[in-house]
Amino acid sequence: MSKATFDPTRYNNSNNTSFAEVLDKHLSRRHFVKSGLGLGALTAFGGFGLAGCNSDDKTTPTPTDPVPPTPVPPARSSVSLGFNSIPGSLTDAVTIPEGYKAQILAPWGTPLNDKAAPWKADGSNTAEDQANSVGQNHDGMHFFPLNDAADDGLLCINHEYIEQDALHPMGPTLDADTGLRNVIDEVRKEINAHGITVVRIRLVEGNWTVVTNDSHNRRITGASTFDIAGPVAYSEHLVTPFSPDGSQARGTLNNCGNGYTPWGTYLTCEENWPEYFVNKGELTESQKRIGIGTSKTRYGWADLAGHEEERVDEFARFDVTATGAGALYDYRNEANGYGYIVEIDPYSPNARGVKRTALGRFRHEGCTFGKLEEGKSLVFYSGHDSRFEYLYKFVSKASWSEADAKPANRLATGAKYMDDGVLYVARFNEDGSGTWLALEPGSSTQDGKTLADYFATQADILLNTPGAADLLGATPMDRPEWCAVDPFTGSAYLTLTNNSKRTEANPANPRLKNNFGHIIRWDEGASDTEFNWDIFVFGAPTDNADYNLSNLSEFNQFASPDGLSFDKRGILWIQTDNGASEVTSYTNDQMLAVVPSTLTDGDGKQQTIGEANQTELRRFFVGPNGCEVTGFAISPDYRSVFANIQHPDNWPVSNDATEATPAGERIRPRAATVVIRKLDGTEVGV
Repeated sequence: MSKATFDPTRYNNSNNTSFAEVLDKHLSRRHFVKSGLGLGALTAFGGFGLAGCNSDDKTTPTPTDPVPPTPVPPARSSVSLGFNSIPGSLTDAVTIPEGYKAQILAPWGTPLNDKAAPWKADGSNTAEDQANSVGQNHDGMHFFPLNDAADDGLLCINHEYIEQDALHPMGPTLDADTGLRNVIDEVRKEINAHGITVVRIRLVEGNWTVVTNDSHNRRITGASTFDIAGPVAYSEHLVTPFSPDGSQARGTLNNCGNGYTPWGTYLTCEENWPEYFVNKGELTESQKRIGIGTSKTRYGWADLAGHEEERVDEFARFDVTATGAGALYDYRNEANGYGYIVEIDPYSPNARGVKRTALGRFRHEGCTFGKLEEGKSLVFYSGHDSRFEYLYKFVSKASWSEADAKPANRLATGAKYMDDGVLYVARFNEDGSGTWLALEPGSSTQDGKTLADYFATQADILLNTPGAADLLGATPMDRPEWCAVDPFTGSAYLTLTNNSKRTEANPANPRLKNNFGHIIRWDEGASDTEFNWDIFVFGAPTDNADYNLSNLSEFNQFASPDGLSFDKRGILWIQTDNGASEVTSYTNDQMLAVVPSTLTDGDGKQQTIGEANQTELRRFFVGPNGCEVTGFAISPDYRSVFANIQHPDNWPVSNDATEATPAGERIRPRAATVVIRKLDGTEVGV
C-alpha cells in the first residue's frame, strides 16, 4: 500500500496518472491526428467535442497512420424528443414541460401496512412506525412490473441517508453532560429510515397510488440480515459475534445509486458507508484506504453501546476497534460486511438480500449491465464515488443465456453470473484507448511485482479493492458516479460529477477546479481488456467560454451530472446534484434528456454534444429549492417517468408536485418520488 500521509479528504493517495493529465494529452494528440487540426483550430472547433467512440472507431489512429478505417454505421434509435427545453427554475415546486403533469408518490413516512401510524408533520413517529414506512431521502430506484403489466408493479427505492432534524421533533437528543446520544428509540428510528423500500404501486384513473398492506411491501434497513456471497464470504474477514462463520452481515447503509439485472432483481449500492463506523485504535490498511474514521461515527449510533435496552449489540457493532481476544469477541470486522453491490429479489418478500463480493468493495455508485449477447459473458459497470477514484467492470465467468431472463429462482441466477468472474479497473490512455486491469493475484503492479506480493488471497484483494487498483496504475477520476449503456449502440456512459480539488488545467477543460463535471463514454474492444473512450459533454454555465466547451445554452446548461439512465427507446436521462453557484443561481437541480445515437457528424459517425446539435440536449424537469434530483424509473409503456426528490428545503404542500409552497410558509420537508405523465396519456418525452 502507499505510504503517503493519510488525507481524510482524499482517500486515494497514490501517484497514479490523473485523468486530467490523460485528457490533456489525449486532446492535444488524438484530436489533431483525426482532424488535422492545430491548437487554434481546436479552440474554434471545441464546441463540437471529440469524434464519437462508438463501434465505428475501434482502431486508434497514430501519427504514422492518420486515416481511420471506414466506419460501420452503429444501430440508431428511431425516437426523437417531442418537448421543448424548459427554462431554469428557483421555486419550492417542480417545473415540467407544457402538456405534462407531476404527482407526488410514496413520500418519506408513507405507511406500507397497518403496523405504521400515518406520517406526522411534527416528527413524532416512532422507530416501529419507521420500520413499516417509506424511508427517508429517496435515491436510486427501479420499477418492476407485476404480471407484465404497465400499470401495476413494485417500486424499489433507495434511501441514502437521514436528516435528524426532520426525523425528530426537536432534533437528536444528546446527554447534557457527555454530549452523547441517549434516546434509544431515536437511534433505532434513524437506522430504520435507511435502506430500501419495496412498495406496490398501481395506476388508478391516471394517478399512481400506494397499495397499502400488499404482501410485497417491505422495508430493508440498516438492521436487516443479509447473506454474503462470492470470494469474501466465509473468510476470516467477515467473522463477527453475529456471524461466526462469516456468512452474513447486518444492515445496509448509504444506499445511493442502483441497478437491476436481466433476470428481474434489484441492485442497491452501498456508497458512503465508512462514515457510519469508527476505529479508535490502529486503522488497518483497507480502513485507511476507504476512509474509516478514528473519532466518531456519522450519527453517533455507537454512543448507545452497552445501553440496558440494546439488543444483540445493535449499536456496539458500529465501533470496529479491536478490543477483545479475537474477531469473535469484538466487532473489528463489522465494517468488512459493507461496501458491496447488494442483490434483492423484489418479487420474493421473504428472501434475504445478498451482498455480491466478487464485484468489489468500495463506495459503489450504481451498477449497470452491458449490452446482452447470447453466449457471451455478462458485464457490470460501477463507479467509486469519491474524488480521484476509479471506474470498475466485472465480467462474469458464465455466458449469458436468454433462458435466464425469467428464471424460477432469481437469486440463484444472480449467483451464477455475479459470484464468479473477473473484476477490472480502468486505465485511460492519452491516445483514446483504454485498458482494463484485472484485480487478480497474478496481475502485474507498477513496481514490477504482482498483486500476490501484496495480498494473500482474492478475498484480500477485494476487501481493499481501491488499494489494489492503486498498485495496478488505474486512472484517478473526478468522482465516478452513475453509468448507463445505450441499448442500441452498446456504448457505455459515466457521469464524473465534479472535483473541486483539481489543480491542473488542460486545453479541453481549462479550469483550476472541475466544479461542473462531465460525462465520458467508451466502447469495449476486441478483448475484455481493451476499450476506446471519449468525452460526451462537459457541464458548465453559459457565460464563461473557457468552461463551456460544449457550447451549452440557457436551456441546457447544467453542472455536476450525477444520475444517468437510458430507457429502452434510447433516450438518455441526465440528473444533476449541483454544487456550482454559477449554475445554481440560475436553476435548481434538474433532469435533462438526449438521444445520443441520433447525434451524428457529417460522416455519419456518432457525435458529442457540440454547437451543431447541442439543442438536442433538453431540460425536461427542474426540482424544488434545495433538492437533488436523483433516481430514474419508467413504466414498460413509457407513459410514466419516476424521479426522486431528495432533501428539498420546503416542499411538498400537496399531491401536485408543481404546486409551490406559499411564500412565508414553512413545512417539514419530505423526500418523495415524483411521477411525470402526459396530460393526453401518451409516451413521456416524445
